[in-house]
Parts: sequence; C-alpha cells; structure tokens
Amino acid sequence: MSDRILVGVSTCLLGEKVRWDAGHKHDRYLTDILGRYFEFVPVCPEAEVGMGIPREPVHLSGDPAAPRMVGNKTGEDWTERMNRYARRKLRELVPQQLCGYVLKKGSPSCGMERVPVKTGAAGMPHKVGVGLFAAELLRRLPLLPVEEEGRLNDPALRENFIVRVFAYHRVQALFAGSARRGDIVAFHTRQKFLLLAHSPRHYKELGRLVAQTKDYTPGELRERYVQGFMTALRVRATTSKNTNVLQHLLGFLKDRLGAAEKADILRVIEQYRAGLVPLIVPLTLLYHHLKVQGVDYLLEQEYLQPAPAELALRNHV
Repeated sequence: MSDRILVGVSTCLLGEKVRWDAGHKHDRYLTDILGRYFEFVPVCPEAEVGMGIPREPVHLSGDPAAPRMVGNKTGEDWTERMNRYARRKLRELVPQQLCGYVLKKGSPSCGMERVPVKTGAAGMPHKVGVGLFAAELLRRLPLLPVEEEGRLNDPALRENFIVRVFAYHRVQALFAGSARRGDIVAFHTRQKFLLLAHSPRHYKELGRLVAQTKDYTPGELRERYVQGFMTALRVRATTSKNTNVLQHLLGFLKDRLGAAEKADILRVIEQYRAGLVPLIVPLTLLYHHLKVQGVDYLLEQEYLQPAPAELALRNHV
C-alpha cells in the first residue's frame, strides 16, 4: 500500500477548463488545503467520453432510476456511451486503491445526489437523480468515501468525509500485506474511541469479529472488517456520542487528577455538549492531561487526531 493518499476528483474542480463552456469550477479548498495531503486523480467523464470542449450541454431525462443523458438542443443520446465509459473507467480506477472521491454537484455525469431529471410529459426537472458516472462509482466502490464539493462547505460533512478518507487509507494499509492477528487487534484497539463516536453498535460487532479471527480466512476477515469499519464511520458522529467518548476518556484520569482539575474538564465538556465551544476545546484539554499523566493507551487513540491538526476539522464541529 502506497503512502500516497489518492483521491479521485472531477477535473473541473482542480481548475482545468473542461466544462461544456470551456470553463472550470476551481475549488480552492481542494487544491490549496486538501491538496497538501491528497494526491488527486482527475476524471472528467464528459470530456473523456468524447463530447468535446466546448460542447453541447446535456441533461438527464426519463426514469430517475435509469435516466437517459441527452443533449439540451439536439437531443443526442449519450447514455450508452457514458455507461460503457463509466464501467471501463472504474476498471482502471479500482486497482489504484483510491481512498476517496470528490464529485461535482448537480452534474448529469458526476452529481452524487439531487441531480435534475426531466420527468413526465412536460419534461419538468426534478432534483431526484444521480449522475451516470457517479452511479457506477457508488455501485462499484460502495465503501469508498465520496462527497460533492458543495457539501464540503458544511463543517460536519467535511469532517466526516476527511476523517473517512484517512481511515480508509489506514485500514487498506493494514491489510495490504499479510496482516497478523496481533496487527489487527492492535489496529482495532487504536480505533476504539473513533468508532464509539460514530457507531457503538458497529464497534461491538467489529470487536466480536476481531476476537474470532481464527474462524475466517485472511480474505474473509479483510472483507468483513473493512466493510464494518467503513460502514461505522459513515454514521456521523454526534454531539451526544462525542460527549460520551469525552466522559469515557476522563474516566481514565479520575484517579490521577484532583477534584478541581476534574471539575474543570467536566465544565468544558458540558460547554461542548451545550454548543458553546467546538470539539477541539475539550479534546485539547483532555489530551494535555493524558500526556502529562502518560496514559499511553489513550494517547495512541486515533480519535484524538484522526486527520492532520492543520486541517482544523474539530475547530468547527
């Protein structure tokens, strides 16, 4: 498994002039911030399928579950060509071991959700579709973290996506070689509080799986663990679940701190629960005490820093 974190992206978001009007939709957050940590794999289905630059714009039409992609003026039907291209392109992308994908919102090829589809006799557009390439991507790589660039403006969605990208890279690296039972146990131990913040149910299920590693072939174990791990992280962490994790972390310090110090930490955790401070505030305070007290088991927890601190993901949730 490469140290590079490869993330697929709609080419226009990188500033390349590949859109129907020979323009772009450069997203500075992607290139200037995430570009420091991710290596982007650009894909423009419409240009790569042969529509040309510039080109006639297209839209989705018909049954939202199986829409047609047609030209706005000429009505030229690109559906079969786009579907064939999508299948071929995904066969190329799968071996590259992508760790995430950022799609262009609203695109008839790349939109992940709410893409306009002209339905009914009047052909009125309704935001109920999925772009043809995006649909194949989601079908072929169901565990891959995928988001649209517009949704990354939401701090909670942005944090969830980026945390999942780094987590997917970690779990793929774990199983890239011949992971031994001890390696899997150690990995799962480090993910404990991250998983609890997202889905306690999946944490318990994965714990049972790890305890029974001898019952599975290496391939079966990998498939089951990666599926459970990424499904758990797809569940969004909430203030309530984060509060429970913070209180759990504090429990490891109860016999090491004085009453005033514990009261101070509890006060900050309550401020977070009430929405008065972001998650980074109680986390920073707890990390300080864990480091001073030398609680190595907790200092190794991915929950404390599941992505580079410079991304400031927990500063806004």
